[in-house]
Amino acid sequence: MHPLPYFPYVGQQMHVEDVAISDLAQHVPTPFYCYSSAAIATNYKRYSDAFSGLDSLICYAVKANSNQAILATLAQLGAGADTVSEGEIRRALAAGIKAEKIVFAGVGKSEQEIRYALEQGILQFNVESEPELERISQIASQMNTTARVSIRVNPDVEAKTHAKITTGKAENKFGINIDLAPTLYQKAASLPGIEVTGVDVHIGSQLIDLAPFDLAFAKVAELVNTLNAQGIHIKVIDIGGGLGINYGEHSDEPDIITYAQHAKQHLGNLGCKIIIEPGRSLVGNAGVLVSKVEYVKVGQVRTFLILDAAMNDLVRPSMYDAYHHIATVSKKAEQATYDIVGPVCETGDTFAKNRAIGQCEEGDLVAIMGAGAYGAVMASHYNSRLNAPEVLVKGQEYSIIRERIDFDALLAMDTIPSWL
Repeated sequence: MHPLPYFPYVGQQMHVEDVAISDLAQHVPTPFYCYSSAAIATNYKRYSDAFSGLDSLICYAVKANSNQAILATLAQLGAGADTVSEGEIRRALAAGIKAEKIVFAGVGKSEQEIRYALEQGILQFNVESEPELERISQIASQMNTTARVSIRVNPDVEAKTHAKITTGKAENKFGINIDLAPTLYQKAASLPGIEVTGVDVHIGSQLIDLAPFDLAFAKVAELVNTLNAQGIHIKVIDIGGGLGINYGEHSDEPDIITYAQHAKQHLGNLGCKIIIEPGRSLVGNAGVLVSKVEYVKVGQVRTFLILDAAMNDLVRPSMYDAYHHIATVSKKAEQATYDIVGPVCETGDTFAKNRAIGQCEEGDLVAIMGAGAYGAVMASHYNSRLNAPEVLVKGQEYSIIRERIDFDALLAMDTIPSWL
């Protein structure tokens, strides 16, 4: 897929749906995030179409982008939510996602978070360890309620992705070794306050090759058959998410239809509801980070394009060495090669090295593509920088869905003790 699938040039200007980004920049201070409602809907439909014919539920991975306007957009399309904290559960509920469509995952669920999730009546807990299972049992018993649980199994599958976002290997912190799972399921079935409903698997993020999924689904099917034979009736199989997107460095993008076929082949005849948890593949290429060129600095060895966006706005390049396609918002006839950097006082505040894009001058706008996932959610106020506002576009309309705070609000986050 082209790295600008939802942000085409109309004439000489990059657009998001029917709005020119250069027009947006007249009203919204740079840097800002901009998302396309149509792109999110199109990506969601690719999943719902691919999994049609299966009893399935698409639970959006809230961690990818947790803005309530994004969640509300997906809620209207029929999505549930895959959450990893009480805060994410609260966001999903506030955006109109019903509790019976919410899954709670994560390796470190606190007592307060478990209690809150049980009070809301969420669909299920994806349990990551034996101590967590015991804690949920204890709290559910105290509350005189029942927790529906799936146990996350670790299939020891090499996901072929970045080391920091692989989750399905034996040495990763996630889940229970799949060979040890039947024993834990037997224990779960005997615990008070626990209803064993399913099996959960998630092997990593930004996966392009579908072969690891094929292997993991086969292992899960084998486990489900084993558990059913032991009298533990599995009703739900949560296959996680993790499908990658094209950030512009390569042309490969996993085919969702083939992905769904792997699930149908291995899991479709087991009589279970299938939960899918896409995040990045729903919102990643539906968003851009728009930034202004502050300076063009000609160094001895390199020419630097210094932007007003920085690593505190988009940390992926410095944290994961991630590639993002970068394009000028106005089409340029001439090309030039730059190191594209931000103003933060870190050498790591670099978006791209030795990158050819349209020749820029001070004040020009550039768009960092594929920024809809793990962009705004991972941002910080490092260097006491104000947050990048977020904008959602639908057709000819746009709405600022998160305002930029001002310096007074930033400073008011701190409290100076009485003794100073």
